Amino acid sequence: MSGPAELLAERGAVVTGGSRGIGRAVAELLCRHGARVVVNGRDADAVAETVAAIGAAGGRATGVTGAADDERVAKLLVQTCLDEFGRLDTLVNCAGIAEPAGSSILDISPADFDRLIGAHLGTVFHTCRVAAPVLVAQGHGAIINTSSVAFLGDYGGTGYPAGKGAVNGLTLAIAAELKASGVRANVVCPGARTRLSTGTEYEKHIDDLYRRGLLDEVARQASLDSAPPDFVAPLYAYLASDLACEVTGQILVAAGGFVGRFDRPTPSLLGYRDHHGGQPWSVQDLHRMIAPS
Repeated sequence: MSGPAELLAERGAVVTGGSRGIGRAVAELLCRHGARVVVNGRDADAVAETVAAIGAAGGRATGVTGAADDERVAKLLVQTCLDEFGRLDTLVNCAGIAEPAGSSILDISPADFDRLIGAHLGTVFHTCRVAAPVLVAQGHGAIINTSSVAFLGDYGGTGYPAGKGAVNGLTLAIAAELKASGVRANVVCPGARTRLSTGTEYEKHIDDLYRRGLLDEVARQASLDSAPPDFVAPLYAYLASDLACEVTGQILVAAGGFVGRFDRPTPSLLGYRDHHGGQPWSVQDLHRMIAPS
């Protein structure tokens, strides 16, 4: 069996949001497994510090500062990986921003909503649009996008769950389209302690959701006592490796010691009639089928 440094030896990777939190843990682990990584983030100092730390640990990385939902930055990330490392094998999107404190559909501004959608869905769109042709041309590659269980709506918010849900849909569409080309695309919904999931405002938000009945006690405790990002990063490394060569179009969850998968949604039958010989359902028919009993 190959050693840790051989799992991703000499491969080129781009990690957006790679200067902090989960993204940094992923970038560092990919490098420990032999990959060479373009670290991206909005804060130049954080990017430089992460690149330096990877280098001090014996890895190889370079940094690109900027918001990856900007088409120009997305192009620069891919081109930098090709120029610096001679290849692009893996795209990991970990970039994201938090919902404004107390944000609600009752009061969020259109500008804040657009900013949230851009940071999550826009980042995935622009980076995948640039990286996909490169990966398809070489006949292999892995795209790993970051979502959140918040897409279910249990954590409230607006642009954050909407953006994460859209990331899921776009990733599944990419996986289906590129499968025949040897390119894989998967989603990770991570749960980890980062600057976005710590602090007084975050704790107040989780407690408020619990009081409103949106979170049960297990979800509340898990949200307030998340494991470090190091517990999440191995799933990204696995999906980037050849060990996952047959894994595509999946929405996976990693939170501390828990690893899970969302099954593909399928409709359950509520009623059926042949439209060739029957009438449309009446409103009363639909009420009997749909309303809680």
